[in-house]
Amino acid sequence: MLAKYIERILRARVYDVAEETPLDFAPNLSKRLGNAVYLKREDLQPVFSFKLRGAYNKIALLTERERASGVIAASAGNHAQGVALSAQMLGITALIVMPRTTPEIKVNSVRGRGAETILHGDSYDEAYAYARQLAEQKKMTFIHPYDDPDVIAGQGTVGMEILRQKTGSINAIFVPVGGGGLIAGITAYVKFVRPETKIIGVEPDDADCLNQALKARSRVTLKQVGLFADGVAVRQIGEEPFNVVRDYIDEVITVNTDEICAAIKDIFDDTRSVAEPAGALALAGLKKYVEVTEASDQTLIAIESGANINFDRLRYVAERAQVGEHRELLLAVNIPEIPGSFLNFCRLLGNRNVTEFNYRYFDAGQAQVFVGVSSSGSGADKAELVNQLQTQGFQVLDMTANDLAKEHIRYMVGGHTPCQLDEIVYSLQFPERPGALLGFLSALGGRWNISLFHYRNHGAAFGLVLIGLQMPKAESHAFEACLDELGFGYTEETENPAYALFAGGNKM
Repeated sequence: MLAKYIERILRARVYDVAEETPLDFAPNLSKRLGNAVYLKREDLQPVFSFKLRGAYNKIALLTERERASGVIAASAGNHAQGVALSAQMLGITALIVMPRTTPEIKVNSVRGRGAETILHGDSYDEAYAYARQLAEQKKMTFIHPYDDPDVIAGQGTVGMEILRQKTGSINAIFVPVGGGGLIAGITAYVKFVRPETKIIGVEPDDADCLNQALKARSRVTLKQVGLFADGVAVRQIGEEPFNVVRDYIDEVITVNTDEICAAIKDIFDDTRSVAEPAGALALAGLKKYVEVTEASDQTLIAIESGANINFDRLRYVAERAQVGEHRELLLAVNIPEIPGSFLNFCRLLGNRNVTEFNYRYFDAGQAQVFVGVSSSGSGADKAELVNQLQTQGFQVLDMTANDLAKEHIRYMVGGHTPCQLDEIVYSLQFPERPGALLGFLSALGGRWNISLFHYRNHGAAFGLVLIGLQMPKAESHAFEACLDELGFGYTEETENPAYALFAGGNKM
């Protein structure tokens, strides 16, 4: 399996348009982690992503007849830009189908490289299906973003460059995984040339299609995927990539949103560049690997795969980075509703920086506060603070790992329900497109009363919604069927303590 890719990779025609990107030593990360950490800077490609390699290699190998008919692709960003630039360089007509939720900056970038764009559907899957349909109708060649040997070979040149740039021992290379084209190409080359080097895939914990496929020993389709790291939000690993990597990669690590945001900050601190969430994914996995295995004095390489991030998303990234570094704790604390109790509470916090403090009068006996405080980053520090507060009679609930608290509740504190509403609460991933809210409300058809609604836009292709509805529990299945039909990702949050304490009117 590996041998058949070596010649493909060596002959790959990527350097007509792609750059050989540097392998940069990360001094701050290396010192902090106790290992030699390097970043493979694919964010420095002309389209700010490695995707250009595979797209150009595939298109450059087309026959004259195929070139004359033009190429078509489906993508929400990086692959689209790679196909558009490749086609422009080779004088080929390109048509790109993009979801309607694609940020305007990415659509304009693709159009600026001479490609025609069609906006269709709210998700990649819908855009992909339509692009396949158009390819048949127009007799154009479909350029797959990852499930194609020529695309995989183009991405494999990243591995070839790494081994040329770092001739000494490499303990592990960490690779972001979406559809699997990049990790398949790197695995094929590195494991053939240096089989002792570990190849470790990294996925978001809410979009781990390779991780689940390896556990099942066959490809699986995830019911839904998280969209924060949209560049790797793929429901099923590619067939050809899975065939390449299943017997050769050493491990898959999953990371959460906070850990990805912390890795974006780490990359900025060392390089002054801003990675997109998928671009920082590999580094987040590298850090987790060091933490879990206590690795030291090793040479570790992370692929910084892209930098196509919207400026509006930086606010959200900054909010979550401190939690991802374990340097902010979010606590729900019960404080006696008597004069001087706040002062006593603040004295217990000592010299810690208070990052936020939310409170609203609700009960004559107890005050429930939502507080953020700085931390040294160690688990012992958190345990010490919680124990100190509890010893003084304060009830404490750790909210640091509670996504509902971080996404919504911290912005809603004080919004207790004034009476018993018998509401059921859901968090939704909401598409960012004109008319999305109207379409959603129309689909509900006035069947249930909306008792709570909180929405956040953080510059991505989706927004985050917390919704409460007054409905009998038996009707929740009908509501969920409505969400399934709309294609919204959702989680019921009625029993989530963050909601119960700060929006539902319960007490600790």
